[in-house]
Amino acid sequence: MESGNGKGQEAVCGEEALQLLNCVTETPFNQEKCQHLLHSLRQCVLAKKVKKFSLAGQDQQETKPNSKKA
Repeated sequence: MESGNGKGQEAVCGEEALQLLNCVTETPFNQEKCQHLLHSLRQCVLAKKVKKFSLAGQDQQETKPNSKKA
């Protein structure tokens, strides 16, 4: 999904994923609300054919060795 404000691209289904993550952190926990958000995220993933999510910077970390010895 692209943003129309010139700030670049937003993550595909990112808003749905963020809403679900924030839902599970709420107290008291509202399981019904979170299940609805999970369903919304699933529908978005299917519609946009998302194969995998990653966090910002995760790809670079996976390709670099964890320790460097001098």
